[in-house]
Amino acid sequence: MRRVVVRRSSIHGKGVFAMQPLGPGERVLEYKGEITAWRVAVRRHRREGVAGHTFLFGLSDGTVIDGSRGGNSARWLNHACVPNCETIEEAGRIFIHTLRAIEVGEELLIEYLLETELPLDDEVRSQYACRCSAAACRQSMLADAG
Repeated sequence: MRRVVVRRSSIHGKGVFAMQPLGPGERVLEYKGEITAWRVAVRRHRREGVAGHTFLFGLSDGTVIDGSRGGNSARWLNHACVPNCETIEEAGRIFIHTLRAIEVGEELLIEYLLETELPLDDEVRSQYACRCSAAACRQSMLADAG
């Protein structure tokens, strides 16, 4: 039986939802896609980007996984300021693990902790606005919402 399914999310676009109960610390998914240089991925995203979606996941070695190329359902994970899952990098691969027990039908959420080199003005802040609606929402998907 499938453990997760992608369907419409009340947070944004599509989301990943549990099809069966998931235990705390459980490895649920691997974030898959083409591993490439940031400059290649950003250029491609600007040229071909899916409206309102970015499927790029940075790795510690400076490369990026481009989930728009050969990606899987993990690319639809939405951001939350109080996530129920975390990402763990192992040998150049990204795995999604639960932080707590997750019930059937619950959306799996990670904290994006995005970074930008742009000055944090109102326009940039609005581009990275959080939609998670958590009581402790930081109102931003940026790591440094400053």
